[in-house]
Amino acid sequence: LTVAEAREDIAVAQYEKTVQLAFREVADALAGRRFLAEQMLAQLRATEAQRHIAQLARTRYREGVVGYLEVLDAERNLFDAEQALITANRAVLDNRVALYVALGGGLVEGGGS
Repeated sequence: LTVAEAREDIAVAQYEKTVQLAFREVADALAGRRFLAEQMLAQLRATEAQRHIAQLARTRYREGVVGYLEVLDAERNLFDAEQALITANRAVLDNRVALYVALGGGLVEGGGS
């Protein structure tokens, strides 16, 4: 085995390792995509439900049925749900970027316009 052949074997092995890593990254991003879409849908539903609860609490307060503490509690829960929705949306967007990069997308070196 010559030095040139050894270098070629090393280069082939490194290339194969890179290809396997790329396939794994794409597979991971695709698997995450489905999970995150389901999570986003569930959080959308939870946020809408909490929005409805907050609206009901405000109506009940205006009608004198409950104290303002119930309104505050409902508003706090709505805020928490909206924050969770933003976090879920961020995870979806991060996953899209990871998939794009795994598929070979990215910035061109040199930063030209």
